[in-house]
Amino acid sequence: MSFTAIEHPTPTPADEIAKVFSDPGFGLTFTDHIAVVDWAADEGWANARIQPYGPIPLDPAASVLHYANEVFEGIKAYRHPDGGIYTFRPQKNAARLNASARRMSLPELDEQVFVSSIEELVRKDHAWVPAGEGKALYLRPYMFATEAFLGVRKPREVTFRVIASPVGGVFGKTFAPVKIWVSRDYARAALGGTGAAKTGGNYAGAMAASSAAAAHGCQQVLFLDQAGEAVEELGAMNIFLVMKDGTLLTPQLTGTILDGITRASLIQLAEDSGLAVEERRITLDEWAHGAANGTITEAFACGTAAVVAPIGELVDGDQTITMTGDFSITRALKNELVGIQSGSVEDRHGWLHRLV
Repeated sequence: MSFTAIEHPTPTPADEIAKVFSDPGFGLTFTDHIAVVDWAADEGWANARIQPYGPIPLDPAASVLHYANEVFEGIKAYRHPDGGIYTFRPQKNAARLNASARRMSLPELDEQVFVSSIEELVRKDHAWVPAGEGKALYLRPYMFATEAFLGVRKPREVTFRVIASPVGGVFGKTFAPVKIWVSRDYARAALGGTGAAKTGGNYAGAMAASSAAAAHGCQQVLFLDQAGEAVEELGAMNIFLVMKDGTLLTPQLTGTILDGITRASLIQLAEDSGLAVEERRITLDEWAHGAANGTITEAFACGTAAVVAPIGELVDGDQTITMTGDFSITRALKNELVGIQSGSVEDRHGWLHRLV
């Protein structure tokens, strides 16, 4: 499928883009164009195009507004020292988008069309890709139902789109441990639910818990399983614990946890370096006891936006779990992954995909 291009009548001047690059924040400013592909039940995917960024015309009865049939992805583009612009494991994002689409009764998109949409958008807006440590162009592919219909069934009209935003670090530029609040009042997902799908409703449902975390001086929230015992997911990020012997522990994927691409990449890098990785059920009590007796020395969260964030404190009501390790393994894993993504470390697994 080829993309047609509609030129932006008034593209952003270079000096204004440079001002954004000086302090991009996260998801605050968007590039000049958007990639679009439309789907209809009787035609399939068609009308692939790059067009100027702007409002979406949407019928008030559009299915997404009433039944939340929407999925999305997060992926970054990096400007390398050789002048090229690369992204990281886009086929994995394409596969996960389709897994989410199946769960939310949306059509699957050919993986090559997914990758092509990113390629074409970045080629058009390559001037928006910042250079520098911790900076990237964040790409947000998303799909939602546009059909004007209030019946409860699979939608017959859908759109897929990609927008882009230059970003910096989510938790700032430094490698500073973050403080996490344990949610006892809210659950993120249930068995048989949509926890493994990257869909907006999961994030909307987590915002009340995130607000509670902020009210207690914490940067993120940890969700437990339905029994209130096992560690599951940190807001929109996966969790790792590091044992004294270097073994990495991470919650196993049970259908309630997002299958993180950063998570999978870190598991591979850890195993490459000779570290053992255990994917299993981890209780909060195990974490607390391990931190107290020194058998668990480090903890970190990971995801596309923040990459890797060390966890310094975990606040559970009146109890605080404090990590006393030096985060040396956390730092080493982050440095290697960021190095691969930014082009300063060898890409042994062929994870990088050149866009421009």
